[in-house]
Amino acid sequence: MSAVSQLPFPESFNMVFFGGAGDLVTRKLLPAMYQCHKNGLLVEAGHILCVDRQDLSEETFLELADEKARQFIPAADWDEAVWAAFRQRLAYLRIDATQPEQYAPLKERLKKSPAAVTVFYLSTAPFLFATICAHLTRQGLNGPNSRVVLEKPLGHDLASANAITADVDRYFHENQVYRIDHYLGKESVQNLMALRFGNALFEPLWRRMWIRDVQITIAEDVGIGSRAGFYDKAGALRDMVQNHLLQLLCFVAMEPPASLDSNAIRNEKLKVLESLVPFTDEGVHEKTVRGQYRAGISGGKAVPGYLEEEGIPPGSHTETFVAIKAEIANWRWAGVPFYLFTGKRLPERLAEIVIHFHDVPHPIFPLPKSGACAPAKLVIRLQPDEFIRLYLYAKQPGDSMELQPVSLDLNFAEQFKVRRAEGGYERLLLDAIRGNQALFVRQDEQEQAWRWVEPILNAWANDPKGPLPYAAGTWGPAASLDLLKRDGICWHEGN
Repeated sequence: MSAVSQLPFPESFNMVFFGGAGDLVTRKLLPAMYQCHKNGLLVEAGHILCVDRQDLSEETFLELADEKARQFIPAADWDEAVWAAFRQRLAYLRIDATQPEQYAPLKERLKKSPAAVTVFYLSTAPFLFATICAHLTRQGLNGPNSRVVLEKPLGHDLASANAITADVDRYFHENQVYRIDHYLGKESVQNLMALRFGNALFEPLWRRMWIRDVQITIAEDVGIGSRAGFYDKAGALRDMVQNHLLQLLCFVAMEPPASLDSNAIRNEKLKVLESLVPFTDEGVHEKTVRGQYRAGISGGKAVPGYLEEEGIPPGSHTETFVAIKAEIANWRWAGVPFYLFTGKRLPERLAEIVIHFHDVPHPIFPLPKSGACAPAKLVIRLQPDEFIRLYLYAKQPGDSMELQPVSLDLNFAEQFKVRRAEGGYERLLLDAIRGNQALFVRQDEQEQAWRWVEPILNAWANDPKGPLPYAAGTWGPAASLDLLKRDGICWHEGN
């Protein structure tokens, strides 16, 4: 089976974005495709068709795409001539995805640009997935070289996620289905694999005897914005933990795969998910914290609390913050706590993985008073900037043997002198065209992640106390730090 590096790029492709006039496509996906075009990664015979129910002319849509591009493509990457050339790839078609007769014009449009591969990216509500897949199939648009990309959320619990899978599976085979998690497209996540499996240095240390704890954080400084309708039904556990955080945990904890084949990688990730210790009701109480932001100061400005946000029902118990102590029951990780943190209206926007190593068994040097926060740690930062930083002790200059924390730093932008857009969509869009599923989520992974999360959802649903309050602009409820303090550990702080 082919490895990642050996998958050829097809000589032609069609990328069809359903929900093509929506926020995700215009703010994220089209700018990502522009970056691929700018870097010479797209073949000339590559076309992008945006379909949406909005009654727009093609020229009006292109003006919208122009406006969003200038707003969301970094100034350093913007090139008027390159955008004008990229714009020639774009087209728009008005389609109500629920109306079967409106797929005939889509079929005719795709006939005008026959391609070796056609990717249907469903940037729509999940309840439309089955409808779209059914109508594509009835028009004969689901061929052996067709692929479908599914945006999250994929269900709100195990049963609904399985129902979506069953609906899509009636029309597309699993090897045609690409469940996207844009965090897996980030360079730092892929470099975590390179660090672990491309160097002999870390493998002997990557286990319970040498690693004290792992902390994975995805923090957002913004509130819910205009997503009240979605967010109040989802909450932080469904929106962030079930997918992003668990996928990052898998890349940290997985065993070395036999190859870079997509199934070899995903088989190892599945083993991690299957080894997560399941929660009991008592375990949920002891090892999870949920919070909800109140009014406070964020970015130097007063901001409302979650219950005062437009569209949020009074008394909502939806969590905007989650902290979890997870444990993996296998020989490599038994006894090593994995702490997962995510929340909105936190002091800063960041995503990072921190590996804390054990202290030396018998210190012979005078050490700074670091206590439980000893600096022997590896920090993999995913956003806003991407780096890998190893913190160690070194002797400070002078005539004494006093040690101070220092860091060995790999900053991707400085080291490789290549600008990469932050979102991670570029790599994933290219892989969907190539047919490489290694960085996409397989159905059994998704099912196992829901199976682990569901007891937490059920316990919280039966808890009348609701989430703990925290002020906007702070790091969440104080109880979240108690998860670490009980184990004699503190939360990683620092750049």
